[in-house]
Amino acid sequence: MKYKIAICDDSDADREYVLNMVNRWAAGAGQVVHTDTFTSAENFLFHYAEESDYDILLLDIEMGDMDGVTMAKQLRKNNDIVQIVFITGYSDYISEGYEVAALHYLMKPVKEEKLCSVLDRAAEKLQKNETVLNFEIGGEMLRLPIYQIRYADVFGNYVTIHALSDTTVKMTLGELEKQLDERFYRVGRSAIINLTQISRITKSEIKLVDGTAIPLPRGAYDGINRAIINMR
Repeated sequence: MKYKIAICDDSDADREYVLNMVNRWAAGAGQVVHTDTFTSAENFLFHYAEESDYDILLLDIEMGDMDGVTMAKQLRKNNDIVQIVFITGYSDYISEGYEVAALHYLMKPVKEEKLCSVLDRAAEKLQKNETVLNFEIGGEMLRLPIYQIRYADVFGNYVTIHALSDTTVKMTLGELEKQLDERFYRVGRSAIINLTQISRITKSEIKLVDGTAIPLPRGAYDGINRAIINMR
């Protein structure tokens, strides 16, 4: 794959610093990249209106009129594929990453080894986004990219997969689980959750970014939090 990467930071020195590391990562990993740099969130969004095919966004949080988190929320309204990596000098914003499904936070000054590791993860996830499930429904073949799946739940002998639209198929939750990857977590007997779609977890429920609330079985809180932490 060829990866299109955007670096958005209002500091000239920081943009150049990150750009040089991205270029060294690409050369060392044998990746083909096209990289653009932007001085503000507004500058990026103006360009994005014409070219919305970025794969990876390295985004400073503390910028001018529009901060990085606000920009990421706007971006997520119609793009759930781009891998967002926040770069910040403060740890206060980390909890906001749930809402925009951020891949990672990098603290300034960014360490090259850490950035390369995160870029490796981003590339891996982008490759996985090409994976699709195939279902024959009503004599027609449905191809469903797994990254679009928010969650799946079971009723009787049928599983309903909630993606851009709902699809109900005759299968067990276990059969579906075998076709998914580590982004998905089995919550008790009744549901599988896409961990990247979670905005908040309480002791009693999981809240997804679209507002869906899914009951969390007793004793499952620690397990799903560990799954999020360990997710690559």
